[in-house]
Amino acid sequence: MGNYIIATSSACDLTKEYLDEHHIPFISYTYTANDEIYEDDCSEKSRTLGYKMMRDGSMLKTSMINEFLYYEFFKNLLMTGKDVIFLDMSKEMSVSFANAINASKKIRDEFPNQKLYVMDTFCISGGLGVLVENMVKLSEEGKTFDEVISWGEANKLKIAHRFTVDDLKYLRASGRVSNASALIGSILSIKPVLYVPDRGTLDVVEKVRGRNTAIKILTESVISDLSKIDLTNETIHILHADCKEEAEFIKEGIANSCPQIKEIRVSSLGIVIGAHVGPGLLAMFYLCDGRRP
Repeated sequence: MGNYIIATSSACDLTKEYLDEHHIPFISYTYTANDEIYEDDCSEKSRTLGYKMMRDGSMLKTSMINEFLYYEFFKNLLMTGKDVIFLDMSKEMSVSFANAINASKKIRDEFPNQKLYVMDTFCISGGLGVLVENMVKLSEEGKTFDEVISWGEANKLKIAHRFTVDDLKYLRASGRVSNASALIGSILSIKPVLYVPDRGTLDVVEKVRGRNTAIKILTESVISDLSKIDLTNETIHILHADCKEEAEFIKEGIANSCPQIKEIRVSSLGIVIGAHVGPGLLAMFYLCDGRRP
């Protein structure tokens, strides 16, 4: 990556193999289960363990990254002598972003001759991963620090995020739906279809009866987005929370409808986001011409 580093957090939900291969440093969120603290290290082993604990009845509790940990993370990166671009989840989704900003202000005084850019990505999970991947690709192609940042700022709101969840109790626990809504939803088998709008929050597009209907609407929304863009260089990311067969089913449907797509990847959802949505989440992320419900 030349004279600068692109770094991120474990909330990007990229695989550990990809992060290692492209030498991308990341700071880990943590979560608590059964009174034990676990680190989100982006490994498949950790994700499998987290979803098993949830399937077995454990409710995982995530923790923000404090200012001191960001400070130490930034300091170690800047001590290499390189400039740094740091990408984390949307400030609307985590108070950790404010801690990262405060840490960056302090660390700049110690490294006045180096640049540290902390971007508000307006992305979460695999959407953040899409942003990281594209900016890393540009860096590896020889683009400058400023050129990579300019691309990121110009394109971050063109990254679509589409989700559906299987059990409303996890969104209830995280405060995304009320207790009453979760109870009624469970009784009626209501499944929300969600997306991330420009402001970087998590919004409900539609509430439907039944898992199959939610998957159908999710898939149709994605295909509608893709019909508006050139797909010859497009990569679609499908993330799942311990429901790979359904993710593969969606992949097949999109591939059949849009055969010109360059690549469709299926991987597991990171456990920090997974703790808030529960097993059974299906999510899709991709570059398009703009976010829409």
